[in-house]
Amino acid sequence: MINRRIVLASRPVGVPVAANFRVEEVELPELGEGEVLLENRVFAIDPAVRGMLDDVKSYLPPVQLSGLIPTMVLGRVLKSRNPDFREGDYGRAFIGWETHSVIAPGSVAFENVRVADDLPLTAYMGACGWSGITAYVGLKRYGEMRAGDEVLMSAAAGAVGSVGGQVARLSGCRVVGTVGSEAKARHILDDLGFDGAIDYRTCADLDAEIARHFPEGVDLYFDNVGGAMLDTVLPRMKAFGRIPVCGMIANYNHQTEPYRVRNLWQVLVNRITMRGFLAYEAADMLHEAEEALANWVRSGQLVATENVATGLDAAPASFIRLMSGETTGKTLVRLDEAVSTLAGWKVPAHA
Repeated sequence: MINRRIVLASRPVGVPVAANFRVEEVELPELGEGEVLLENRVFAIDPAVRGMLDDVKSYLPPVQLSGLIPTMVLGRVLKSRNPDFREGDYGRAFIGWETHSVIAPGSVAFENVRVADDLPLTAYMGACGWSGITAYVGLKRYGEMRAGDEVLMSAAAGAVGSVGGQVARLSGCRVVGTVGSEAKARHILDDLGFDGAIDYRTCADLDAEIARHFPEGVDLYFDNVGGAMLDTVLPRMKAFGRIPVCGMIANYNHQTEPYRVRNLWQVLVNRITMRGFLAYEAADMLHEAEEALANWVRSGQLVATENVATGLDAAPASFIRLMSGETTGKTLVRLDEAVSTLAGWKVPAHA
């Protein structure tokens, strides 16, 4: 069986371009003991992958030249030598941009996904998948969120931020989001039910705008961005505030010249708890998060926003749009048009 996949042709400088990627065809190996063969149906296109395309140290090894571009995949099981998977099941794992994947025991985030008939497959890679799970566990475990918190959500129109802001609202918090355009500000206010929006690109003074929305300070800042945003928020945190650090997208395109944070001393001044986290390390919360997120999506209390392209060859362009700041919600690639999406769903107004 032939597997089509996309590999790293050259290392990006700044925002990736199409020439950084190459399509190749290889034969699939025979399954070993415990392995599963997936026919991939949906890719999650995530900004964290950009950091792995540079030859620098990160929480996962850098992609080598001619190496498979990594991503979370959802696929249908074609063959299995693993007792936990049967043909026809759906498997999810962190593998790569390819039409078929051989998943070995111990692969990152490898799980059998119980797909419900009333949710499209794309939901399991966005709001009900690892983006939603990341938002959920980041807020509840690492951010120690509690009702009444004043929450600032960065990258609030993105895959994690758009879900996280709604989870905070549904948990009894007041939530304000930072975004990069007027259209995104309207989206999080009108469609997602945020209490406020800050367009960091157009506001005259970011610090003053944060102070206007949080006159008493921020209890919980969910950091997807890092850089100047984090630097500006630090002095606006309340005493004993919490900062779960999910991502540093401001640095991903420029890892060799990162922003120099100047206000880190505020961690001491305000006795802030600031912690990086990887959601798949909170495995004991996985089913709780999946169930809560799916029920909120079903009821219309949580609006899942997606931008979906079709076909393996669409993956590089989708990734480039994401890293250029042009996308809203979860960026996904479905491998064929038969895969259902959330597009066209009539979602009830938020609670």
